[in-house]
Amino acid sequence: MRNCLSMNNFPSASIKLLMLDVDGTLSDGGMYFSADGLVMKRFDVRDGKGVLLLQESGVEVVFVTADDSPITTARARRLQVAQCEMNCMDKGETVRQILADRGLSRAEACYMGDDVNDLAAFAEVDYTVAPPEAVPEVRAAAGYITRASAGHGAVREVCDLLRQAQGGC
Repeated sequence: MRNCLSMNNFPSASIKLLMLDVDGTLSDGGMYFSADGLVMKRFDVRDGKGVLLLQESGVEVVFVTADDSPITTARARRLQVAQCEMNCMDKGETVRQILADRGLSRAEACYMGDDVNDLAAFAEVDYTVAPPEAVPEVRAAAGYITRASAGHGAVREVCDLLRQAQGGC
């Protein structure tokens, strides 16, 4: 059975890495297209602050996305996220490699995603999170479903839980 994220049973200092899908997790999944083909995505400033605060507390954050967008690169740069894995067709393999590169165990990592391509990543870590809008298969596999919606505080909720579990405020 998966470990569940909550204030009562969170593995305090064991989480050293939070991996985030981007579209549908860090963003609300919507994309804005202009007639000229310009694409834009919406991100929540509170989610961003949560990522910054979590990194300041010593937990690393990595983006893992199937998309390949300069928007995602810009968001990672803005949030000082040093690693942004894009164009990931096999997120399980990507997560395995990220953990191996850092010498981390599955118990030291948390992954948050919302769609079926995130299930392979879920299989590689002990702590999994989904926003309430995630597809049913992902919600069923997640150890924790956020109260806040994707792109509207869901990532901040997870960052705050992780910081609180590690003794932060």
